[in-house]
Amino acid sequence: IICNVECLRQIVTQQRKGKNMSINLKNKQDIIKEYGANEKDTGSVEVQIAMLSQKISELTEHLKTNQKDFATKRGLLMMVGRRKRLLSYLKGRDLEGYRALIKKLGIRG
Repeated sequence: IICNVECLRQIVTQQRKGKNMSINLKNKQDIIKEYGANEKDTGSVEVQIAMLSQKISELTEHLKTNQKDFATKRGLLMMVGRRKRLLSYLKGRDLEGYRALIKKLGIRG
């Protein structure tokens, strides 16, 4: 792992400011309640897509201020690809559920 002192300093500064890059527990639980079948439903396609959408929006905001953070950009592109595959799966399995979900999340144009 190669990381210079400036990289570590930025990570520590972001953590002190409360800018954690992951979704906090309360937001996760809210997403699970809204999109899941029950409170323990973390693996359904709808919940996974909603979680990825939340992470994608947070990383997009991060990249607006940190244009040269290429590792985050790569992670963001991988999440977008994963969400695209999950949406494709949902579309083939449940077209009405797919349409309702993209309308609720406000994605896809």
